[in-house]
Amino acid sequence: MEHLDSYADDRLVLGCTYCHRDTDTREHVPSRILLDEPYLDNLPVLPACAKCNQGFSLDEEYFACLVECARTGSVDKVERPKIRRILQDSPALAARMMQARTVAENGEAVFKTENDRVRKVVLKLARGHAVYELDEQKPEEPSRVMFVPLHSLAPYAREHFENPPTTAGWPEVGTRAMQRMAVSTAFGPTVIEQKEQKGTDAFLRGLPAACIRTEARAIM
Repeated sequence: MEHLDSYADDRLVLGCTYCHRDTDTREHVPSRILLDEPYLDNLPVLPACAKCNQGFSLDEEYFACLVECARTGSVDKVERPKIRRILQDSPALAARMMQARTVAENGEAVFKTENDRVRKVVLKLARGHAVYELDEQKPEEPSRVMFVPLHSLAPYAREHFENPPTTAGWPEVGTRAMQRMAVSTAFGPTVIEQKEQKGTDAFLRGLPAACIRTEARAIM
């Protein structure tokens, strides 16, 4: 995705992206543990306090290992070097992954998820993307957070995820989301159509094997 600078009002984002406390560090969104080296230039970064930045680390390690193990079907078949190192350095986490694995009747490997930990990471990523794209801090609890493997979605739900509906209203002037909208539509009929639609939901995309539906407010 093309790197864009935000020209929105600096007063829209105050303090830590996640808790509004004073910031003393910066956080990558998405987290680097979900990415492989060499990293792309200009990875998105957001202001964060050390407590929040460090507080997600263990859950993000678990989430990244879970996704990779589910993708390959086994702890022993993990392909990403970064995840292999984590599992080698953390025998307890590797054992946790192996204990979570079962085999279905059709021979497919199934991993039981620790939903509270997955939810924390998914919600953190959603809030981070909301700040990065919309310059909107969303500390309140959403009405619902949903995450499911893509292959388990019904055809109509997969279509909805792959081709999300347009959102109601316009983003804040100067935000990255506003710039992307302007470039993609050139302020043509599509933008007018977006303004006329009411109450549409959006799916946040970009996570492997997971999707998030936020109903409190659409997150791009």
